[in-house]
Amino acid sequence: MRTGLTLILALSLSACGQTEFRDLNEFVKNSGANLRGKVEPLPEIRPYEPFAYDDFDLTDPFNPRKMEIAKAGKGGGLQPDLTRRKEALESFPLEGLQMVGVIRQSSTIYALIKAPDNTLYRVATGNYLGQNFGKITEISEKMVKIQELVQDSGGDWTERSSTLQLAD
Repeated sequence: MRTGLTLILALSLSACGQTEFRDLNEFVKNSGANLRGKVEPLPEIRPYEPFAYDDFDLTDPFNPRKMEIAKAGKGGGLQPDLTRRKEALESFPLEGLQMVGVIRQSSTIYALIKAPDNTLYRVATGNYLGQNFGKITEISEKMVKIQELVQDSGGDWTERSSTLQLAD
């Protein structure tokens, strides 16, 4: 009797084990049925063709051209005053300057400008700064407005407005 009970129990357990993963076994068997093993051919490799730059009368592509500054009194329109003595902050690019504060003395507002060399300068309206002939037109508690003269590709001078914001 014990042997019969063990046999019935073993058969019932083996029957349960086969139906439990039937869907998974079927999925694994069918998953590779629609796959096609096709690899695209590699593109054709073109041989390298070196370029010999032997035209020495042409512009050197590695030497940036600099525009010549128009002489004062030549032509019409806007022109910077090239005879004016340069101020200290004109030797730094505008992007390197930083407004760090404001000082008010009687009715005049001065801005405190920090240069890239960590020197602090006090400037007022009418002072120059930056490398594009930038003149300070207005100073407020939060910013300094600057009017710059820049030369376009044709050699003409145009005005450009810029600002320096108070640094946090």
